[in-house]
Order: sequence, then C-alpha cells, then structure tokens
Amino acid sequence: MFHVNETLNDQGTLTVKNGVATIHVSLAGDGVLNVFQGTAEDAQKEGAKIIDPTEDTVTYDDGSTEVVNGFDIPVPVIGEEFDVAIIGKKGKWYDHKVKVELAEDASADIQLKDGEYTVKAVLSGGTGKASVTSPAEFTVKDGQATVYVEFSSDNYDYAIWDDVKYTSDISSGLSVFAFPLVGFDVEIPFVADTTAMSKPHEIEYTICFDSSTIEEK
Repeated sequence: MFHVNETLNDQGTLTVKNGVATIHVSLAGDGVLNVFQGTAEDAQKEGAKIIDPTEDTVTYDDGSTEVVNGFDIPVPVIGEEFDVAIIGKKGKWYDHKVKVELAEDASADIQLKDGEYTVKAVLSGGTGKASVTSPAEFTVKDGQATVYVEFSSDNYDYAIWDDVKYTSDISSGLSVFAFPLVGFDVEIPFVADTTAMSKPHEIEYTICFDSSTIEEK
C-alpha cells in the first residue's frame, strides 16, 4: 500500500529545519489516508501525532496528470529502517518499515564555498566510552565536502561509512577518518572496528553534525 509514485523514481524531498529532518513523498494514489511515524499500535494511542495528506499533482510519461496523496514524514535516522504506520480506506492501521538514503549526488549540494570549516559533532552508540573531537574539521573542494572524525583513542583501525570501508590515520596519536560529509542535522550511521578488546570488534555508531555551528577557519 505504501509506495512512492512511479514518476519520482523512489525519491522524495528531504528537508532539515531546527534539527528535525522530514521527507516529503508523493504516493501511488489516494488510498493512504493518514500516516504516523511509529508503530500501528502507537498510532492509535491518545495524543499520537497523525500526519494528514497533501494533494500532490504528478505527471506521467504520457503527459497525463493525477492528484495523489503526499505526506511529510519525520526521519529519525538516515540509512536505517524506522517504523511508519499507515491507515487506508478500510480504517485499519498497518505497520511498515521505511529507510531513507541520500541520493548519490546529495553530498555535492553543501552550499558552502571551497575552504576549511569546523562543525559540532555528536557521537552516539557503542558503550558510551568513546568520543570524537568536537568541533570536527571539514573541507569543501569543488563542491565536495570531507569531514575528519577523530576518535578519543588510537584503537580504531577501520570504519564502514555509507557501505565503503575506510582505514584510519593514527599519525596524530588518535584514530582519524576522512569521510565524505553526506549531510547535516541528521544522525548518520556507521561502523567502526576497535582493537581495544581481546579481539577486533565492529561497533555501531551514529554521528550528527550541527549545521548551526559551522564556522570558517
């Protein structure tokens, strides 16, 4: 029941405002009447923030148009599944899993001139013992941004970021990774491998870069 309209190639529009990410999606018709970011059970509780539809006009390859229902859905994390419940004309709530991933060219739309910058970095996950240097440094060159994530130890030998494996640089005495900066104000999931335990262990983290703290060096 929950499908992005075929004219949009499985894409929506992601916006970030006051630290909250929201994606607007136009669906394949008007069969979905309401949406809730969470489970079907929670959608039926008192005080649940039910999302009403917008009327979106889509244009098909043959030139015909159709008015379909669209929704502005909060996105708690990029690149990982989260719960979205929907209700249709039968009046029953259904559970769905949704995952929002940035388009391949999303990192190019940084809207900052070439140069060196700093930004507040907040790390979450793991045991809570690890931390990263904040503010983090990042550079923009030819519209491409690279952020340098420096851990509080030299025990991290590699990381997996956006499905790509990166090796750390420990020349400064700490594990430092150079990652493509794929966005601000959203939690970006990644995996870092630590050698501090009895055997190497991959740990899941998320990191958020606060756009309101960007400063040019």
